[in-house]
Amino acid sequence: MSVAGITSRAHPLWLAYILHRLSGLGLALFLPFHFWILSLVLTSPDRLDSFLAFSEIGVVKLAEFVLVFLLAVHMFGGLRLMAMEWLPWSAPQKTLAAGAVALSFLIATLFLMQAV
Repeated sequence: MSVAGITSRAHPLWLAYILHRLSGLGLALFLPFHFWILSLVLTSPDRLDSFLAFSEIGVVKLAEFVLVFLLAVHMFGGLRLMAMEWLPWSAPQKTLAAGAVALSFLIATLFLMQAV
């Protein structure tokens, strides 16, 4: 469907939908790894200590930034979906969706600044 040369896939809310789906996929792929690392507390504390030392590398901190960004985006995307379900539609919802992404980036940046 096209309106004045703009396809529906260029719509900001469609992009918010895709970002929500991709963030959920990224978090779902991370969870098994996270649980495995947590299991090291009980099974192999020495391996956990070596992993924690590895987590001080700058690239790992950048990956943590991405993870916190995905978590924040997914949370705000879920809130956006609940608002769409329960509240009447309004034109400023596009602005709210963009604001949610910006707020997610801010949260992830603050996390990164504290980690470095």
